[in-house]
Amino acid sequence: MENKIVFVIPDMPGGGTERVVALLANEYAKRNIETAILLFAGNERAYPLDERIEVVNVGNPSDGELGVRLERIKKMRQYYKSNPDCRIWSFSVMGAVFSVVATLGTGKKHTFLISERNDPNRYEHPYIRNFFYRFADVLVCQTQDAISSFPKGIRKKAIVIPNPVDIGDLQPYTGEREKRIVAVGRLEPQKNHKLLLKAFAEFSKKHPEYILDIYGKGEMEKELRIMANELKIDKCVNFVGFSDKVKEEINSAAIYVLSSDYEGISNSMLEAIALGVPVVATDCPIGGSRACIQDGKNGLLVPAGDVVALTEAMEKLADNPELCEQISMEGRKLREKNRIEQIADAFLRAEVQKR
Repeated sequence: MENKIVFVIPDMPGGGTERVVALLANEYAKRNIETAILLFAGNERAYPLDERIEVVNVGNPSDGELGVRLERIKKMRQYYKSNPDCRIWSFSVMGAVFSVVATLGTGKKHTFLISERNDPNRYEHPYIRNFFYRFADVLVCQTQDAISSFPKGIRKKAIVIPNPVDIGDLQPYTGEREKRIVAVGRLEPQKNHKLLLKAFAEFSKKHPEYILDIYGKGEMEKELRIMANELKIDKCVNFVGFSDKVKEEINSAAIYVLSSDYEGISNSMLEAIALGVPVVATDCPIGGSRACIQDGKNGLLVPAGDVVALTEAMEKLADNPELCEQISMEGRKLREKNRIEQIADAFLRAEVQKR
């Protein structure tokens, strides 16, 4: 049996990174590869996990307290010492930092993979991150633009692996699409739901029959609800919250919108494309949307932060059923690309090649 793979992430409350970790862990467990998920800042589990996967919790949110972090590192060190041959796969910057510190001086050389899940240019402390990333055997990024953001020494260890697309047996919707625009993502500044609300307010003037369903939870929910009320669209905007059946719920929608200021690659966007839901996405750094969408062919790209362009793109789809059908049919081809089996293989190959 191959050495145990230990995924390191803060928590699993329902974000895109956690979704990828769950998919990969389940795939490896299915292959009888010993697999664990080490959570260092919580113990939520929003996604189903194979019963063979070991889930280890070594701490709760620290709120910046040094003592909590030191205790976390102590428990991580104990775990790594008791699993001396495990492969450490961190899907978090701080998970990488803590893992490096926890393994120093143990006398064991763990295979160390780091997966960068966001725009590297947005990280507040790049020098600290880059110092610890140098300990990695391999750095997995989602786009070439992300790799280019790192110093030369780190770039040598880097490889591009896109996100998996997993829609299971769910088939694309074939009936008349509902007059519904959907968005899926944490209610946090990065996702720029304010842009979406502003664009939808303008869009609604010509298309009052549409509603907007926003899936996700986060710190900005109250502020976004107030904004929807101020824009006088609160009656046609629904804050749905987190749903573990979001793919089924967005399948019949007329339009999916990604309004982020920056992203790695959005899992929910990939799933919407593969289901044939016409997608409008901001062409934000580091090129994740651009890597998946050919503008006008399998989706529409608009500049990040541009209310007018987003409004016009939504109107273009609402007013052109033929274009929507073309985009839908082309998008469905994605379901055969980036399958979880292929992405899981790519991670394993990358680890071997970069050792």
